[in-house]
Amino acid sequence: MPTEGTSGLSVAELTELGQQLRVDSVRATDAAGSGHATSSMSAADLAAVLLAHHLRYDFDRPDHPGNDHLILSKGHASPLLYALYRAAGAITDEELLTFRSRGSRLEGHPTPRLPWVDVATGSLGQGLPVGVGMALAGRRLDRIPYRVWVISGDSEMAEGSVWEAVEHAGAEGLDNLTLIVDVNRLGQRGPTRHGRDLDAYARRLKAFGWHTVEVDGHDPAAVDRAYAEARSTTGRPTAILASTVKGKGVEAVADQEGKHGKPLPDATAAIAELGGVRARHVDMHRPAEDRAPHAAAGGELDLPAFEKGGEKVATRDAYGRALAALGAARGDVVALDGEVGDSTRTEYFAKDHADRYFECYIAEQLLVATGVGMQARGHVPYVSTFAAFLTRAHDFLRMAAVSRANLNVVGSHAGVAIGEDGPSQMGLEDLAMMRAIHGSTVLYPSDANQTAKLVAAMADLDGISYLRTGRGEDAVLYGPDEEFPVGGSKVLRRTDDDRLTLVAAGTTLHESLAAADLLAAEGIAVRVIDLYSVKPVDAPTLWTAGEETGCLVTVEDHRPEGGLGDAVAEAYADGRPVPRLVRLAVSSMPGSATPDEQLYGAGIDAESIAAAVRLMVEKTVVR
Repeated sequence: MPTEGTSGLSVAELTELGQQLRVDSVRATDAAGSGHATSSMSAADLAAVLLAHHLRYDFDRPDHPGNDHLILSKGHASPLLYALYRAAGAITDEELLTFRSRGSRLEGHPTPRLPWVDVATGSLGQGLPVGVGMALAGRRLDRIPYRVWVISGDSEMAEGSVWEAVEHAGAEGLDNLTLIVDVNRLGQRGPTRHGRDLDAYARRLKAFGWHTVEVDGHDPAAVDRAYAEARSTTGRPTAILASTVKGKGVEAVADQEGKHGKPLPDATAAIAELGGVRARHVDMHRPAEDRAPHAAAGGELDLPAFEKGGEKVATRDAYGRALAALGAARGDVVALDGEVGDSTRTEYFAKDHADRYFECYIAEQLLVATGVGMQARGHVPYVSTFAAFLTRAHDFLRMAAVSRANLNVVGSHAGVAIGEDGPSQMGLEDLAMMRAIHGSTVLYPSDANQTAKLVAAMADLDGISYLRTGRGEDAVLYGPDEEFPVGGSKVLRRTDDDRLTLVAAGTTLHESLAAADLLAAEGIAVRVIDLYSVKPVDAPTLWTAGEETGCLVTVEDHRPEGGLGDAVAEAYADGRPVPRLVRLAVSSMPGSATPDEQLYGAGIDAESIAAAVRLMVEKTVVR
């Protein structure tokens, strides 16, 4: 191979750049007194060649539609990424040395506080799945030939989410995606499963349709050729399997166990051994194209309208129809599903907008990560599966919040009300899981028109938004012109003589309304609140109900922990006087039974609610 690369850097200069990245990684971690220097040093030559010869990126315009995307999946090696940014002139040497300090943009693991970071990394096994989403967006949505580069550690290749992504990328033929595996042999506590056996990784990747290149990761000329081969490979993704040495260049730490996640013991000596501090600047290759991403046509939003009092509609059906309508109005909306689209009803969107529908199969981690990758490219993803199965992807949802991602998540088949399928299919923890995510919005509609309005509202919300839908058909409670602001609620029963307030959403709202009718016939008036916005919660309405009725009874098809009951209790966290709070929820382990039997068994059907109210009222009278 010629000694000159496309940017004019010789092999010797590339070697020097690699050393500069090592030195800066040592300096940054030494200044911080913590951090992963040795993990950064192993991948320094890989990063140097990528930056100088192959990455097409305009650091002055991080939103340039033609920019390549670099994802450092081994996010603990953030000193290397920041050293790379210094070499590109994106940050100063002074900022480099603020690594891990309070208020610095250079956090211990990369986050989008830096404009050149698309997504947060550090929870291993997430970079490649997110990269698949970005590569799919480039191929099918943006239709711009940018490339997605993912730098991965060999330890994280043990994560199942990586192999979900590997299979999907291979099946989709994503030749705009390149995985760079830094095979440095050592994990956190010792050797990795395969050590430096590059062929062990290659065999697995090839089985999923990947092109692989095995290379000495410290030979800049060989690395350069490998990247060029990846860029010229068509019809399938490429993995560069690079044999490297952890702590390369410093004898005191090179290829030694017990050095992970620590600054070098003698930074001054290490820097001298590496040849001293450098300040080489890399003139970046700018992206060739400056055209806007392809955008699907849109139109006026024409949400489906359901007849109040005349028909029964499952909220999952309303979701599917509303999503299809939203897709017709907005070309940035995309839908992703985990091979249950006939149940979640995303099949309606797939039928009308096949070019913006993505089947992720039974791979919930990939499902969420693909959505995160697409939203980083400016699209508006709706990610759907059974509420129960989203628990598998909780870490991806947590990291999506760290990424400042805007992602709409829909969980269907919630609660015991799904019936005979039994507990493995019942989402009974999803509200707790989603409420705990930083900055999330959690919505739980009770009828079809409410669902349609909330689906449309989600498209403009920031952060992670969750919509809980049900399997069974319920009466339409609201007209199509009713509005449902996020953070609101609806009072559906109210008198001046209310003895207590029932607070519910979804299936249990209908049961609560039926219970209220039973009780009214006996002369017991109760208030009923539809708490469709679980987070943020409508605290003022709850406060008023608590003051006027003295007791709030939450009724939910969910575990007692973390759902409606906790949302209501937290409305009083500011020291406001707390009324009596009672929770009716799914406390037992359900089995297989009809939906009505399930609700009765959990004590959240109309008769059980009415019985609980009678007991509470009776006790109040006795006192």
